[in-house]
Amino acid sequence: MELRPIFSTLLRHKTAALLIVLEIALSCAIVCNALFLIGNRLSHMQRPSGMDEAHLIVLRTNGITRDADAAAVTQADLGALRAIPGVRAATTITQVPFGNSMWMSGIKLRANQEDSTLVTTNYLVGEDGLKTLGLRLVEGRDFAASEYQPTDADSFPTVILSRALAQRLFPDGSAVGKAIYVFGDQPHRVIGLVEHLARPRDTGGPADYDLSMVFPQHTSYTDGAMYAVNVDDPARREAVLEQAKQSLAAHGPTRIISKGGTGTLEDFRSKYYRNDRAMAWMLVSVSVALLVVTALGIIGLASFWVAQRTRQIGVRRALGATRGQILRYFQTENFLLATVGIVLGMVLAYAINQLLMSRYELPRLPLMYLPVGAVLLWVLGQFAVFWPARRAAAVPPAIATRAA
Repeated sequence: MELRPIFSTLLRHKTAALLIVLEIALSCAIVCNALFLIGNRLSHMQRPSGMDEAHLIVLRTNGITRDADAAAVTQADLGALRAIPGVRAATTITQVPFGNSMWMSGIKLRANQEDSTLVTTNYLVGEDGLKTLGLRLVEGRDFAASEYQPTDADSFPTVILSRALAQRLFPDGSAVGKAIYVFGDQPHRVIGLVEHLARPRDTGGPADYDLSMVFPQHTSYTDGAMYAVNVDDPARREAVLEQAKQSLAAHGPTRIISKGGTGTLEDFRSKYYRNDRAMAWMLVSVSVALLVVTALGIIGLASFWVAQRTRQIGVRRALGATRGQILRYFQTENFLLATVGIVLGMVLAYAINQLLMSRYELPRLPLMYLPVGAVLLWVLGQFAVFWPARRAAAVPPAIATRAA
């Protein structure tokens, strides 16, 4: 295929060619960044919490009147929950990932340290906490029964850290056996590390997502404890949840089951990331709409050129050009225009990413998204130009000559 006739034709129609190149460049730039942002959102939503989400249900109760025996009622509640068929374990916990609130505390590495080394979240869990929540211990040990403190205690001899937090506090070696100071001047000795434990909310940025500590305490329901229940069969979570509500209603004083604080942990995650999902779908819709507009632009321009070049096509057919050669002529022309547009689009995509990085603290656009956008635009261009090119190839030489 000779390219000279194609370049000559494009030079005679510079404005139309320039418009389609700019349209392809803009589409390439926006689609590359949209794909990157969608991938970023999906990755953000799929981060592990560290907990056994598929088997966990959570219940929060609120007392109507003051309960002087809240600790005993809480232990009775746990006994009733553990007795429900299908329940593997139950415990108390003061907060869960994807919840509505977050408990934060400052960590010091020395008793006389003036400012905190780091501020992050702390979970207070009851007996069987790690087992119920499904937290995977990667170093050290679990809490012993004697280490669980009463609900009004503010001194904790032992603590378990997430592995990310341990590496942040003690980058030069293992954190197990070392001491940190959170509640007053009494040290908390690190006895174990869990693989992951997400903070309840995304404050502090992605680097702080997995920085958490766990203290052992028999917290009562009036002091902010929730009930976490591990169910052996995920399909029975709803049934067990209903039984658990009835069981809590049958024990202790009259209480209200919090609608916002009760459900499966997967439901909590789903609600927490609904805005991220909406953004991802919006980006998908914008990208699809942009690609459709680009395809229509290519079809319109190609159809216009076919109508304008009827005599030229007829002459080429009369001189012996086959239908396949006419078809390839228009496809090659579109490929050249798309290639110029894609090159400009890659530069524009990088510039848009730099702008987003400076305004919204987004990460740098990985280079892998550029060839993905290029292939998408090339395929779209060939697909869109196929029907006008096929119509041009079907023009009989005699009719084309009469049109002159």
